Amino acid sequence: MSRRIWIGYIALLATCLTGCSARADDPAPLNKPAKDIVPVEKSEAEWREILTDFEFYILREDGTERAGTSPLLQEKRQGVFVCKACDLPLFHSKTKYESGSGWPSFWRPIKKGHVLDVPDYKYGWNRTENECARCRSHLGHVFKDGPRPTGLRYCINGAALKFIPAED
Repeated sequence: MSRRIWIGYIALLATCLTGCSARADDPAPLNKPAKDIVPVEKSEAEWREILTDFEFYILREDGTERAGTSPLLQEKRQGVFVCKACDLPLFHSKTKYESGSGWPSFWRPIKKGHVLDVPDYKYGWNRTENECARCRSHLGHVFKDGPRPTGLRYCINGAALKFIPAED
């Protein structure tokens, strides 16, 4: 193997190993927050006070819950899914669908600029991560294999969401 290939391989490996770096090093989002959103910034200690250890792992450390474990997979009522960390409305139940992926899936955010798309190169391949536009918490990823009308699948960790049922 040539020296150039080895250098490229080592650079890719270093990217994979350091992929879970601090959020300050994350790339800029591909879209902008809605104009009416006021950012929420908290210290790590403040986030730990309001989130469980598992929620902190998902939302603040870009974790992923095991497929099929979220109770929100079975949620069929009308309502809104909000960010578990800051209560920003993210998805309406009308856009939720069964994707077979094992995670709650939606074909569109509730409002433009509430869910940010961020390039994600953490594990050596190019994906698009989703973050809450208000608190920049990790939600999941979006893929281009969803249903019409958008063709998108927002594959979201249930632990990143809180369901607010519609009032009767």
